[in-house]
Amino acid sequence: MERKMTREEEFLEKKDFFRRNGFLVIKHIVGLAPKHPSKLVDEILHSIFFLGEINKPKYSPKDIVIDEDMLNILKGNYMDPFNLYATQVPMRTPISCVLDMTVYLTGQEKESEIISALQKLISELKENQAKEFVSSTICVSQCNKTEESERHYGVSMSTAGRNPARILTGGSCLSYWELYVADSVKTYYPKKEKKTYFDGTIKIPEHVRCQTFSLTDGKEMAPCRSCSNLFGLITSETKEWPYGNCAEVESLTNLLKKGKELEEKVQPTSETYTKENRERAIEETLKEVTQSLVKMLLFKWDKKFYTPHGLTP
Repeated sequence: MERKMTREEEFLEKKDFFRRNGFLVIKHIVGLAPKHPSKLVDEILHSIFFLGEINKPKYSPKDIVIDEDMLNILKGNYMDPFNLYATQVPMRTPISCVLDMTVYLTGQEKESEIISALQKLISELKENQAKEFVSSTICVSQCNKTEESERHYGVSMSTAGRNPARILTGGSCLSYWELYVADSVKTYYPKKEKKTYFDGTIKIPEHVRCQTFSLTDGKEMAPCRSCSNLFGLITSETKEWPYGNCAEVESLTNLLKKGKELEEKVQPTSETYTKENRERAIEETLKEVTQSLVKMLLFKWDKKFYTPHGLTP
């Protein structure tokens, strides 16, 4: 009779999904990159190695990249991710980099092809109900709803566990997301409670397209309550996900970074949106990231966010 696994053994087996999926994502983007060194490969290596460093149990780059030949080639082309994963925080989660590479190679106008490519990868990563490095949704934003306007994409957070998601959300707020998108998230981060002293939320005009799809079945999904609170998106949903977790955040970041005219129109209007209050919100976000890293996970952060390098995307 087959022995039933202990809870400890089940836990360890589940954590092996981190290694399996980390390696799958690395192999995937290395295969996609038209030339090396690639900036997006550089970024994804650091992001995955960082997540391995703060994981319990820890996984070193050698634990994740199980192909020794590939490991040596990556070390030769991408020294910084190997040197800095234990001291610097990523600006984004891994699947965001895969999405950028897919859009770059496919062309932003080929929406269905981009979504299908992400769905195929996510389906592979989700085998055996794994959650590591899995984004559940993809969002497409356009400055208007005409077919010709440029599409801007985003995926939901691809981290498993409360601490990694909280660290990467805070890190993206401080280093990568568009100013007003980040300030919207800071209004609630790290809890699902609106700050009493600061309201940086914005309202996206109704003529702007901001549409989200499931990466499991491709079906359109209504904005959650969190995205409604952050961006004024119309919804009947009551589910409130952690603020900053959703694909809309990244998609709107990419839209507003490109559309300065729209960015000016959506500035926060609250009386509490002052320079002093904003600086306080930034300090509290930085404090939360620092505490999560140093006190909870014993990570020796040098207070820098990782800057990827490469000759090509």
